[in-house]
Amino acid sequence: MSIKVRYFASLREMLAKSEDFLEITQEITVAEVWEKVNPNKVMPDNTLIAVNMEYVSLTKNVNEGNEVAFFPPVTGG
Repeated sequence: MSIKVRYFASLREMLAKSEDFLEITQEITVAEVWEKVNPNKVMPDNTLIAVNMEYVSLTKNVNEGNEVAFFPPVTGG
């Protein structure tokens, strides 16, 4: 199974990449996706996550063909 992982704004800069492709053999959670593609990086607090353009929690399961996107927290002023 293959999923696409995308990073936006400051997360893209922090990780020095805009996307990853992850091959998995079974359903995994969003938190596990982050750990597999960024094993030495801690996810910043309040990171927003979307699966197929719908905001989800870290416990959301990811399936083949899904797109997972990580966004830095939004701030306003």
